Amino acid sequence: MLNKNIKIAHRLISESSPCFIIAEAGVNHNGSINTAKKLIDLAVSVKADAVKFQAFSTENLILSNVEKAPYQTSTTGTGETQFEMLKKLELSFEALAELKAYCEQLGIIFLCTPFDESSLDILEKLDVQAYKIASTDLTNIAFLRKIAKTNKPIILSTGMSFMKEVGQAVNNIKVYNQNLIVLQCTGNYPMPVEEANLNVIPVYQTKFDCLVGYSDHSEGVGIAPYTIPLGVKVIEKHFTLDKDMQGPDHSASLSPEELKEFVFSVRQAELAMGTGEKQPTKSEQATRRSLQKSLVARCEIKKGEAFTELNLTAKRTGGQGISSILVDSLIGSLAERDYAPDQVIEEQLS
Repeated sequence: MLNKNIKIAHRLISESSPCFIIAEAGVNHNGSINTAKKLIDLAVSVKADAVKFQAFSTENLILSNVEKAPYQTSTTGTGETQFEMLKKLELSFEALAELKAYCEQLGIIFLCTPFDESSLDILEKLDVQAYKIASTDLTNIAFLRKIAKTNKPIILSTGMSFMKEVGQAVNNIKVYNQNLIVLQCTGNYPMPVEEANLNVIPVYQTKFDCLVGYSDHSEGVGIAPYTIPLGVKVIEKHFTLDKDMQGPDHSASLSPEELKEFVFSVRQAELAMGTGEKQPTKSEQATRRSLQKSLVARCEIKKGEAFTELNLTAKRTGGQGISSILVDSLIGSLAERDYAPDQVIEEQLS
């Protein structure tokens, strides 16, 4: 069984905790520390729980002649290889250390996805509190094991994968590490709504007996708030300072205004879930008295006459009298007094 009480820095993630919201900065800093800090400022201002970046050595990540993914071509053109594009987006150890310190200064959790072993080693030196594993590494079993052995909490995205592959990844991680959260994800930017496949989320809960989440690549505020009723406890979403900036992910990311609306929408969805206990809410109490019905005399009823369905009816009385739900307790008993038509029934029920 995987752990269902996972602590990342000061934040406990559990089945009863608020959703852990990750503002995914990714590579939307465009290689600039100043831009990265502005992204952190934005994440803090909307009250995200964490802000996440990406750590990679391009040489260790990709062959030099690999073409861009289709969505990368649509956003950045074909004038460079994927290697050349990513090389400009690397963050050095010093840059990551500075960003982590800046997050700590502002009270937001710093997260980072390692994309290769050398980057994982760097993040270990920085003592990052948890690791997000990208969908691209779900099938990289040796790398998953190395991350698992750090004994840091792991958030695993599952885009572009078969259920069998997800199971293999989970099984390999949990041998060394039970602090695992599994995220449903569709690995395109932006994601067509019909490809969200949210029904996988409860399947993950049952199959892996774990905390679950959602990595949302849909446009705008998108699908993520709809996953709250499914029990997700981690949600992440890409954001940017400006959708028109140059780079592979900006156009499919949330604008500052959308990020604010996104966090608000997730929190509103959580508020709407309630406790699961059915009872009148605080605001319903007065409405209940005004609108629910009580028993009244349908016609004249004499003292000693039996109450029946023919001489009783239910009407709104402003909360006075016997609730109409108790009609069966009254029928057959004898009136203790005379009642005029429409008079509220006031009897002592045994």
